[in-house]
Amino acid sequence: MNTPTCLKLKFIFFFLFCSVLAYSQTEIFRVALDAGHGGHDSGAKYSGRVEKDVALAVVLKVGKILEDSKKVEVVYTRKTDVFIDLIERANIANRARASIFVSIHCNANKNTAADGTETYVMGMTKIASNLEAAKKENSVITLEKDYKQKYEGFDPNSPETMIGMTLMQEEYLDNSISLASNIEEEFQTLGKKIRGGGVKQAPYMVLHKAYMPRVLIEMGFISNPAEGAILVSEEGQNDLAQAIAKAILKYKNEFFENESFDNFPVPKLDSTEKKEVIQPKESSEVHETPKVATLPTTGTVFKVQLSASYVQLELQPKNFKGLQLISMEHEANLYKYFYGETSDYNIAKENLKTAKAKGFDTAYLVAYKNGKKISIQEALK
Repeated sequence: MNTPTCLKLKFIFFFLFCSVLAYSQTEIFRVALDAGHGGHDSGAKYSGRVEKDVALAVVLKVGKILEDSKKVEVVYTRKTDVFIDLIERANIANRARASIFVSIHCNANKNTAADGTETYVMGMTKIASNLEAAKKENSVITLEKDYKQKYEGFDPNSPETMIGMTLMQEEYLDNSISLASNIEEEFQTLGKKIRGGGVKQAPYMVLHKAYMPRVLIEMGFISNPAEGAILVSEEGQNDLAQAIAKAILKYKNEFFENESFDNFPVPKLDSTEKKEVIQPKESSEVHETPKVATLPTTGTVFKVQLSASYVQLELQPKNFKGLQLISMEHEANLYKYFYGETSDYNIAKENLKTAKAKGFDTAYLVAYKNGKKISIQEALK
């Protein structure tokens, strides 16, 4: 590898490392809302229906609902019909230290019968339709001033060029998928069709540069006469805004501390069946292999999810900033790493504080009942 290439790679890794250190979740749940397109970038246009206008109308409605909620702050990338660079949209969220980033769009297709919603997370997919969708949205950068210098090395017609900077996506991937799943569930309650049957991954530039859990929503096809009519109607926009806001608040309650949880009785383990987890040694030497102990697998238990990654790590304290009691699950090509395991919700909250103090800023609580993952709310009922 030549010297310039080495220096470039070192710079990329240094930049990513600094970005991780700079970002942390705060006690305030802050939502960055991004209305796609704007100004001279109209987005999709069919029969007088304009994507930029629909996206902005729904974003403002979502924001109003969230602003009326407790302990929620809203940051907008735009509140008027103006053009904002893709990289600046992400930077607005980064500077605000947003907890999540939600970019809202409408879909379009030459086949006017195409309909349904799609929710994307950042990912290097090989599925052709997902890549085409990303290429279409990413092509907006060509409307930006000095885009070749600003996005040096990125070709909007070849999203695969972003593969050299995919490290950031892994830290937030699992949270992003959870948020996207909530949104799709709420859309289903409206009777919306979910295209592809689930959350999709695609290399959207606007998501790539946002250093937090982030999703991009395609609310429906503005090119479809029936669905387009709903998208431009006041009632249709209200329904979509309610669904998106409800999904966001559900995510907040799931992954951020909720004071009302303290009023629920703490569930107890009711079985002695066993499974393996990592227990700490008496020694304070973090490089030593922890002892293996057994804990029940039935009943309700809480864990702290530290991260999700495509990389498998040895369950050693040195790989988790000195934390012990580490366990792992392998699901859908992702390795999920957890800290602690307890039936006591109050202890679980202390474990979460410990994990965040160690630098796992995006850690959150998860709950299981009889080995099956459930929501925190359900676990505390």
